[in-house]
Amino acid sequence: MNDGVDVIIVGSGASGAAAAWSLSRDKSLRIVCFEQGSISKQSEYPSKSTDWELSRSDKFSFDPNVRKNPADYPIDDSNSPISIANFNGFGGSTILYSAHFPRFHPSDFRVKTLDNVASDWPLNYSDLIPFFNENEKMMGVAGLIGDTANTNYDNLLPPVPLGEMGKVIANSFNEKKWHWWPSYAAINTSKHKDRASCINLGPCNIGCSQGAKGSVDVTYWPIARKNGVQVITESRVYEITLDSKGLADGVMYIDASGNECKCKAKIVIIACSGIGTPRLLLNSKSTAFPDGLLNDNGLVGRNLMLHPLAYVEGVFERDLKSSIGPHGCCILSQEFYETRAEHDFLRGYTMQILRGAPPIETAISGYLMRQLSTGKRHHEDFKKLFNHTVGIAIISEDLPKLNNRVELDFENKDSCGMPGVKVHYELSNNTKNILKHGINMSKEVLSSAGAKVTSSFSPVRNSGWHLMGTACMGTNPQKSVVNKYGQAHQVKNLFIVDSSVFVTSGAVNPVATAQAITLFACNYIRENIAKLS
Repeated sequence: MNDGVDVIIVGSGASGAAAAWSLSRDKSLRIVCFEQGSISKQSEYPSKSTDWELSRSDKFSFDPNVRKNPADYPIDDSNSPISIANFNGFGGSTILYSAHFPRFHPSDFRVKTLDNVASDWPLNYSDLIPFFNENEKMMGVAGLIGDTANTNYDNLLPPVPLGEMGKVIANSFNEKKWHWWPSYAAINTSKHKDRASCINLGPCNIGCSQGAKGSVDVTYWPIARKNGVQVITESRVYEITLDSKGLADGVMYIDASGNECKCKAKIVIIACSGIGTPRLLLNSKSTAFPDGLLNDNGLVGRNLMLHPLAYVEGVFERDLKSSIGPHGCCILSQEFYETRAEHDFLRGYTMQILRGAPPIETAISGYLMRQLSTGKRHHEDFKKLFNHTVGIAIISEDLPKLNNRVELDFENKDSCGMPGVKVHYELSNNTKNILKHGINMSKEVLSSAGAKVTSSFSPVRNSGWHLMGTACMGTNPQKSVVNKYGQAHQVKNLFIVDSSVFVTSGAVNPVATAQAITLFACNYIRENIAKLS
């Protein structure tokens, strides 16, 4: 593709899709999006078949090192207690996410001012309110207005039903006088924008055959493509190029046929995730940036945040039909979200109530935890576990640390010869104390509800979905990579709009906030486009 365009977007996931839709409202703009993966077909998602659970350890695994699709790249996370999860394909990781969709809190943008830790963001929660609202309408977010911990919601679909399990846990929170609320979920609980409602086909993190889950391939992209955005799949961008004036002038990529190509553009937007974005920047070396694009201050890839998780599970005597419903979206508690003087940690966590495991997972985990035999009592033991279990995930605030980082791995390369990544990550003492407290409080909730607590541990290794902080925003070019609009300090027509720009991580899933920031940034781009090239 040799013809120049106005805007190139690299990555078609949550933020790339929101950017494409937002900018395509200006019909005069020629916009192209490059995606290294292919388009997934809803008719081929595992929930259409009886062996759907097995797919999670194969082609629909969250782990690219297991999945090994042609679009995936090697990720060496042996120096991290948390393995990295992502999905490389049209729609990005929203294809496999659970659609838990809370916003950051106002305090998350001011942790330095409030708690004298990390840094304040260069923007405030109030700056993002109209973009949160816009995003939730586009994605189709279910919830309940009136949450005392989240007061600025505008319009939501009806909440995901709690089910018997959710009601039991909610009553336990009530008895303890702790905050709880129905989960905010990007799941259609009623028909929304011509998409059908949820019919509980199975866990959302293997792709939604019904189209009820708000993955961006069915929310933002149909409109963006109708508006004229061109999407080029199976094409891996490996370098952002600069002109003689130091401006971004396009990308180099390998197309589906293995050809090396260049596409020129007036503006380049990167939306490749907290792992993929620093990988692309570090691989884009030039005389102006010999250590990687925008890495003149050594911060690209630094301050990686992953939201370490703890997990507590309880078993109830009664059948709660706990496996029915979207797995990650029942209720949440933010009772311990903010800093408290009596705690031995700063900031806090969200308690996310998870539904019970499906049949095969119940059998396997039950066997491994010696709750289920393989002999004559197998079916009797199974009946006492399946639909009787409830899990609580503790999503901890993950404060930035300079040495938690992503770097290029030249020994392990992808199918096009581009280096993979190495991840170096360790938990801080603050995080360890958060997780310990969260486990103890979760045990109290489950015990109060009448469950027998059967397991608790942290950190959960297979939980590295939330990739943040590796190209952070700020006002000082020496201490940040981009400004509050995602605009690179050193290259004015280069923007980063995914969660790599996060200054801090909050204690909730980052997608809703990342997309709001994307819309905020693209609003700025549309208003100032004549000045950027």
